[in-house]
Amino acid sequence: MRDEAKLQKEAMHTLKLTSRTFYIPIKLLKPTLRKTVASAYLCMRAIDEIEDHEQLTNETKSHLLRKTSELLKESNFNEEAYQDLIKPYHAILPDVSIRLGDWIHFCPVDIIDRVKESTSIMAKGMADWAEKNWQVKTKADLDDYTYYVAGLVGVMLSDIWEWYDGTETDRELAIGYGRGLQAVNVLRNQDEDAERGVQFFPENWSRDDMFSYAENNLDKADRYMKSIQTKNIILFCKIPLALAKRTLKALKSGKEKMSRSEVEQTVEEIIKE
Repeated sequence: MRDEAKLQKEAMHTLKLTSRTFYIPIKLLKPTLRKTVASAYLCMRAIDEIEDHEQLTNETKSHLLRKTSELLKESNFNEEAYQDLIKPYHAILPDVSIRLGDWIHFCPVDIIDRVKESTSIMAKGMADWAEKNWQVKTKADLDDYTYYVAGLVGVMLSDIWEWYDGTETDRELAIGYGRGLQAVNVLRNQDEDAERGVQFFPENWSRDDMFSYAENNLDKADRYMKSIQTKNIILFCKIPLALAKRTLKALKSGKEKMSRSEVEQTVEEIIKE
């Protein structure tokens, strides 16, 4: 039997180590939502770290992600099979990936199937993109990539809001929210991505085109927010959105990113609203 209190503490600690953007808004959620969103985020982060791993080949990434996707489809997650799958890479995988079974166990039982389903779809989509070496050629490619790595987070969160208190949101706008955040990341990491031979800008697209793509999707995020009445959920959604908008503004003015103090100031302003 897992110690629930210990697991909760470890989950929040792992979250803090893996996400500067989401740790703060998740910590501000009320207990049931905090536990649910934290576990769901960690499940997705577990597979994201496999997709992003610098020491794994694309072939290995695809294999691990496809097998994980299949395991997530089972009614009971087979922890032993997952550990056997990742055993050859145990020494190099981060804790968040190794402990996927813990994050699934941590999630409330009546929402875990939705979380597993979204994470499974994400893992399969990431496997497809690993095989393509993340070479985006068209806007349709960009939409597909951003759906799998970020739009699905929006869908999963919408499922959680509905489960929690009946909050109904437009899933297409939720996907736009995720895409907007990811497009900001693409702009911020353009040079770094180019160095490792990865191309997220469609052919013939300028930075201005990607700025427009980000802005159009962040507009959808604004519309998404209008359908939410629960204050605690609104607060959660506002923080990553505000950080994305301000990062976009910083990038447009030639900065690489927001400073830590600007991030803290932004969060403080939203909490005080």
